Formats: sequence, structure tokens, C-alpha cells
Amino acid sequence: MPITRVEMELGGKLYSLEVGKVAGQANGAVMLQCGDTMIMATACMSAKPREGMDFFPLTCDYEERKYAVGKIPGGFVKRGGRPSEKAVLTSRLIDRPIRPLFPDGMRNDVQVIALPLSMEPDVPADVLAVVASSAALAISDIPWNGPLGCARVCRVDGEMVVNPSLEQIAASDMEFIVAGKDGKVLEIEFEGKEIPESDIEKALDLANEFMDKIIELQLQLVEKIGKQKAEVALVIPDADLMTEIAAKVNDRITDAIRDPKASGKESAIFDLRDDMKKELAADYPERVSEMEAVLEKLIKKQVRRMIIEEGKRADGRAIDELRQLGAEVGLLPRVHGSGLFNRGQTQVLTTLVLGSLDDSQKIDTLEEDTERYFMHFYNFPPYSVGEVRPLRGAGRREVGHGALAEKALRPVMPTPNDFPYTVLLTSEVLESNGSTSMASTCGCTLALMDAGVPIKAPVAGISIGLITDGDKEVLLTDIQGLEDFTGDMDFKVAGTTEGITAIQVDTKTNGLSREIVLGAMQKAKDARFKILDVMVAAISIPRVELSQYAPRVLMIEINPERIGEIIGPGGKVIKKIEAETGAKMSIEQDGRVFITCADADGAERAKAIVEGITKEVKPGEIYKGKINRLESFGAFVEILPNKDGLLHISQWGNERVNRIEDVCALGDIVEVKVLEVGDDGKIRLSRKAMLGGGSEEAPAPPRDRDRDHDRDRGPRPSSGGGRGPRPSSDRPTNNRSANDKPTGDDDGPKVKFRPKQ
Repeated sequence: MPITRVEMELGGKLYSLEVGKVAGQANGAVMLQCGDTMIMATACMSAKPREGMDFFPLTCDYEERKYAVGKIPGGFVKRGGRPSEKAVLTSRLIDRPIRPLFPDGMRNDVQVIALPLSMEPDVPADVLAVVASSAALAISDIPWNGPLGCARVCRVDGEMVVNPSLEQIAASDMEFIVAGKDGKVLEIEFEGKEIPESDIEKALDLANEFMDKIIELQLQLVEKIGKQKAEVALVIPDADLMTEIAAKVNDRITDAIRDPKASGKESAIFDLRDDMKKELAADYPERVSEMEAVLEKLIKKQVRRMIIEEGKRADGRAIDELRQLGAEVGLLPRVHGSGLFNRGQTQVLTTLVLGSLDDSQKIDTLEEDTERYFMHFYNFPPYSVGEVRPLRGAGRREVGHGALAEKALRPVMPTPNDFPYTVLLTSEVLESNGSTSMASTCGCTLALMDAGVPIKAPVAGISIGLITDGDKEVLLTDIQGLEDFTGDMDFKVAGTTEGITAIQVDTKTNGLSREIVLGAMQKAKDARFKILDVMVAAISIPRVELSQYAPRVLMIEINPERIGEIIGPGGKVIKKIEAETGAKMSIEQDGRVFITCADADGAERAKAIVEGITKEVKPGEIYKGKINRLESFGAFVEILPNKDGLLHISQWGNERVNRIEDVCALGDIVEVKVLEVGDDGKIRLSRKAMLGGGSEEAPAPPRDRDRDHDRDRGPRPSSGGGRGPRPSSDRPTNNRSANDKPTGDDDGPKVKFRPKQ
């Protein structure tokens, strides 16, 4: 197959699409390149539809390979294990916009795989993976109504930037990802620091300009190399059968939909379908396989008709009416914070646990190798919808919902410098009937404030739905499960009273107009304020005190050159501090010391010791210290942890002292004043100065071979029977200077150094 290539310069970057060099047996395969980032996307379709399938079997996979950034994977398994959270979220990013563009009733298996082969930091791969997947489908023979565009817009220093670098994304106050075609939106992913709706509107307009151009590039490729679309069998209910069945069951469907007991359960629509299917099986034994699709169509049609024609919802609410709200905190005594949020038949319990910064999660992806200090996990057990199924690990849906709520809270979270804890939130969905991800956002806010985490502002979320017949469009506030299943859009918005922090949108239509997007944001804003009122009534501000069961973490800053003094030879000093106080210590290269302890007293003791070790002693300061060594020329007084000074015998008092042992003993506490701190760090003390008499001048250095305070001396004259020098093991330990470094003995502690956040 000949190699075909098209390219276009956009925003100062050259984008190219190439076909014919790789993956020739796929239905469609494209190599997209921008800078040094190269992504291969493939699209394949099964030859026959899958029998008995009642939904479209589309699979989208984003495969990370560390070689793309020239690195060997960290950890024990070098081949790589399950997809990272980033890979799962990017797979969902690809899936949501391309899914609505397949024909209704398609049952052939379709798999789209995006594989970054090379990546540079200035050109992130995730958004380009969506474009590459679109191009692979567009040139293939797979039936699909594309291509589509995808763009990321960030605001950096007040300026909107399209498809920014990783550094620009990190420095931005909003990240807006949108996919669409023909000026309509198929998907939105947004995170921002309380951004007003008007700024998001500007980002949308800018993204649309880019997407039009990237779609044009794909169309150039389709014109050159595109295949004829294949004819596939579509599972579409027989029109005559639908008319016949409708005459028998429409009234029953309408009555069931209007029954609050039925509509109040997320699985009610499926229960209704299954009941009617059993009843009709006797009348249509040869067409039982078609009955499920027919009944689903009829149920959807009745729900939509009621909303569009009558303006009535299944549970009797007005179009913009919220279900009954409830908020409660402090339910669980042993966790460090908890919140229970209810919205109709949706109920989420969120718990919070605090840990030290060492409890952070290591992140190892193509984009970054860092640590995660704020985490939210979402669990969706079967009992939440009254079902029975095996419990397994988190699926893509659970990962996506957890990440959305985490994204919504991240802009209001304190930094590790301001709140030196790792924060883990876990949302348990106890009951589900619409938008549990947004309920989790509310539950997280309640748990954070209950735990005393100093968040900037409370965050709430809500989902807005859409019912449209092509002519009339109705936006629904707070959709329940029935409306989500039968509707055309799930538009989730989270934020504070000041602005939006997160958005996630997916649709079942061929795209949402600009007016629908703006209208949904406004309806979400009105609902968000009402939800926040209920939450603030339960707890208005974060608690002042942490739970008695939460660990205490203190942070102090020291001179980085003095880190060695805290660690000590072979870790002797830091191990002693941890043993005496029960605290765990983590030291960073920039001089920040984090102290974690189960009780506040232990943390404070450890902090005092560290401050004492690293404190700069100055002449004139007064200390109370313990005598820990006596010599003929005076006493050595420990004025700070591991820091002692010489109290010369002449500086004991106003009267002459012949023997230091006559006036003090080991362990005595004395008050002394610092006379001098030498260039070599040696400290000279005076008790006489505290008594108001005598000179405060430092005495001459003592001539004692056992201390480093001595000046170098020549050999001592021999006097019969004189003894040789003492063994080095008998020499007293000197004060360590700021330049002392740990010895790095194998038995030293594993002190963690972490780059500054």
C-alpha cells in the first residue's frame, strides 16, 4: 500500500497524518505526528454482528508505553501491568465522542486502539489520541459519521492557549477539553479554579476554530485514501411489530412511568421491560428475540413524549426542580471525617482518612512521575441498585466517576505546604438513581469540612439532562436513572458559589449546540446554589480541630545545609528522635521537615528537638541546660539537643572555684548565658554573667587534650611513668558542625527526600 501523508500548520505546530506505513491489516490505521509526539491509532470491526447483543459493543483502548518518553517502567514488573488511571481516563475520552456517531442498531464489534509511540512534553498525547482515532475510523470501511475534532484550551497568565504544553497546563487556572464537529459538542472535560461560565464560553469558541481545521485535515486524508463504508446488518425493531405491540402496552407503560414507586428505582425501567417481555412471549413465541428492543423503544418514546408534549416528568417534578436533598456529617467516629449526602433516591456516604505525606500515591505515567497527595475513590456496589452480582475491582466507570469528583474538589484543596497531609476520600454509593458522581462530590465536601481540612470553599455538583425531538429541546435539572437512560445528554457540572471547578459532558446525539451547552451551565448554576445551601446548613466551615484519631503532622523549615545534623551518623540522631517521641520524620531536599505522630504531644516534642538541633545559637542568649560532662577546667552544658557549650570553671560564679565537682554534678540544670560562638561552632558559656557580677569576656581556651577546644600543642615532656595518648574510642563526641553529613551506614533509616511541590 502506498504511503499517503497530509499535513497542516496549526498554532505554530505542524500536524501530519500518514497512512500506509504501519498496521496494514487493520480496517483503518493512521500515524499522527505533532513535534516529537507520534501516535498510531487503529480501528477494526468484526465481520459479523454479535448475536443476542442488546447494545453496541465498542471498545476503546489507550495503551501507554514508557519507551515513548525514553524511560524504563518503575517498580518490579517492567512489562507493565493494568492500565494506569490516566490511561483509563484517556480511553474514556476517546470513547465518549466517537460512540454517538455510529449507526443506531449496530452490533458488530468495533475496537479502537491508540498507542503513543513517542511523546514530547510540549505536545501531550491524550487529545491527539482522540484525533488519531477519529482519522483511523474516518478512512476505514467501518460505518461511522465522522470525522471529529478535539482540542485542549488552557488559560495561562490570563491568555487562552490552544493545545498547551504540560508545563503550561500545570501553570494554568483552567483546562478545557472539548470534542465535536460542525460547531456542535460531543464531549467536554473541564477543570478550573472557580471559573465563571462566560470564560468557558470563550474557551469553547476558541476550541471550535481549531477543531474545524483539524477536521479539514482529516477530510483531506479521507479524500485521498478513504475506503467505501461497509454495509452491516443493523438491529432495528420492525415498525409493524412496534405498532402492534404499542397498541397493547402503551397505556400500561404510561401508568408505570407515572407511578412514583416505579420511577423512584433506577432499575424500574428494566423491570417493566422484562415483565412485559414475559407476558408477550406467549403471543409472539417466534419473535421473542426482538421483543426486548421493541419494548425499550416504546418505553423511551413514552417518557420523551410526556416531557416534550406535556412538560411532565415521570416522578411529577417540574423541569427545573431538584429532588429532596439531605446532608449530614460526623456519622462515623473512628474515621477522620465523614459525610452523607442524599438527593432523592441517590445516596452517597463519603469517608476521609488523613495520613502523612509518605502515604502519598506514586504516579508513573507518560506525562509525569510525581506523587498524589489528594485521592478520591468511588465504589458502586450492586445493592445500590438492588442487584446481585460478584464484587470485583474498580471498572472504567468507577475510575471515571471517582476522578471526576476528585477533579471537582482539587481546585479548592490546600497545598501540602499549607496542610501537610495525604488526604484519601472514599465514596460508597449506598443507593443509586441518577448522577452518583455529582452526589459523591457533595459527600466529599461534607467529609472534608467534617475532618477540618481547610478547603477554600464548599463544592457541589448536579447533572442536567436533555430531551429533544429535533424541533423542541427540553433541559432537565437533576436527572434520575429513567431520564438518563431515555434522554440525550448527561451534562455534569460542579463548582462553588464563585464559579465552576469541573464539567463532564457526553451525549447520545450527533452533537450539542452552543445554546444547549450555555443553557445547561446556567441551569446547573441555579441548582448548585440550592444544593450548597443545604450542605452549608449541615456544616458551614471546616472544623477547627482535627479528629482525635487523626495523626498530627507538623512542618518546619531548616537550613538545608543542616540536614545532616538531624540525620546524624548512620541515622543515629533521627532514629533517637523517632524512638523518644513516637513520631515519623520525612526530610526534603529544600530543608522542609515533616513530622507525623499519632498524638499531638509526640509531634510537638519531635518538633522542639529538631528546632533545638538546628537553632543558630547567638551571643547574649540565655538557656537552661543540663550538665552532661565534667572536666578539670569546667563543665559541658547541653543547652539544646545534641548541642553543648563549655562553662569554664572561671565563669561559674563571682567567687573562685577550685574544683568544678565541688559546685555541681552531672545532670544538674543550670542557667547560662552565651558569651561567644566561635568560627568553628564552639560555644562558650557563663553562669557568672547571670549573677550580675564579673566579666563577660570569654576565658582563654582550656588546655585539655580530651576536647577539641584545645589548641594544637607540641609533645608533652615525659615524666617517668607517663601514659600515652588515650584511645580514640575514649574521646568525647564533639558538636557536629553544619557541614557534617550522614555516614550512609547500611543500618541507617530510610530517609525520604521529595522534590519541592
